[in-house]
Amino acid sequence: MDFSAENTGLWNFMIQVGILAGIMLLANVLVRKLKFIRNAMIPTAVLGGFIALFLRETNILPMDLEFLEKVTYHTIGIGFIALSLRVPEKYDEREKNNLAGLKSGALIVSTYLVQGIIGLIISIVLAYTVMPDFFKAAGILLPMGYGQGPGQANNVGSTYEQLGFRGGQSFGLSIAAAGFVCACVVGIFYINVINRRKNIKRKETAYVSGSLTVEDFQSENEIPISESVDRLSVQFALILIIYLATYLLSLGATSLLAAIAPGLSKSLSPIIWGFNFIIGSVLAIGLRLGFNVLTKAKIMTRQYPNNYLLARISGLSFDFMTISGIASIEFKKLEGLWLPFGLMAVLGGIVTYYYLKWMCKKIYPGYEHEGMVSMYGMLTGTISSGVVLLREIDPSFKTPAANNLLTGSSFAIVLGAPMLIFIGLAPESDLMLFVTLGLLFVYLVPLLLIMLKANRKKPAE
Repeated sequence: MDFSAENTGLWNFMIQVGILAGIMLLANVLVRKLKFIRNAMIPTAVLGGFIALFLRETNILPMDLEFLEKVTYHTIGIGFIALSLRVPEKYDEREKNNLAGLKSGALIVSTYLVQGIIGLIISIVLAYTVMPDFFKAAGILLPMGYGQGPGQANNVGSTYEQLGFRGGQSFGLSIAAAGFVCACVVGIFYINVINRRKNIKRKETAYVSGSLTVEDFQSENEIPISESVDRLSVQFALILIIYLATYLLSLGATSLLAAIAPGLSKSLSPIIWGFNFIIGSVLAIGLRLGFNVLTKAKIMTRQYPNNYLLARISGLSFDFMTISGIASIEFKKLEGLWLPFGLMAVLGGIVTYYYLKWMCKKIYPGYEHEGMVSMYGMLTGTISSGVVLLREIDPSFKTPAANNLLTGSSFAIVLGAPMLIFIGLAPESDLMLFVTLGLLFVYLVPLLLIMLKANRKKPAE
């Protein structure tokens, strides 16, 4: 085998990872040494991502766009599997009666609906006034780009382009890119606002380092350090086995779907692969519960998941996920579409902000700020931007906010199914366009009732 630099397949991976690592360390130095950046509470990974984006766009550093997208995709799955393997604290039990997972799913889908309503109103008004040739159903791309990310924005944009929306794919991808920028800028702004109001206080590194105890590093009955296999190796082995099982399960599901329902497969297969982190998290939770059963049966005598190491692995994954995710942002050509793009990007971000601020205060008592910043990051960007913003005010994921992103996304897959109908109806005709707009309002009502009224009945004492 050729081990020289001529073997690009051998060295490209390490070169790209080395570049990302160097940029992350540079961003960390800037955050530590420049007071105005530190005071602005800009996450290191976010700053590193924008530095990488600048270096890539100016061709100063040779960064592989496809590699960046792969890193973003895989680190989401690995990070959430690591989080799901952690042995939960008692705080999570208090969330059961509040149906936080269901309410988070309803919040996610209701935000799609609010974004869809804003988007359609903008596209309809423009089409009937200053842009008579504008594709009236284009507003549906706002929740696709902001709420669901570049994958769905690309798919729906391409579909609409075939239906007559000239530049639809570029428009969808640009909305998704604007959403990522919006998530970072507005999210950092929100963190600074609540910090100045003393509603939260960012923990200084020195304080956190000095407060760790033995219990933070290990629990009872864990693998001893003297074991022949390193404890960190065991954590990586558990995560990678689960990720392999996630791939096999996703492959089996999509292959079966393609065999029995080829038409439905075109719509559902991208969703299955796009939300692979949910499948991985469910498998991780299943494995953890299986360990509990084996421990109670006294078949297993040691606890294999280590919360401290799993938190470090998830932190590593989310850091690289954020840097590569921002660095891979691409604004496509928008000839003649700058007006609708600007209106949707700005108004979508503003309306989403105030809607989530109102709802998070209602459904996340005790951690409304953590819930708000994580949900806003996810529902304008991607789940990665939600996680990285959350880490600024909840670095150890002590609140259920990170878990709500995960469980909420699971419920959102079911609750969000009608969105597929709305996507198909909107471009059919002017009548169907207004029917779709009406249905968005109608479906919003039961979701609001779930969030504001639903609670699990407490058992009689």
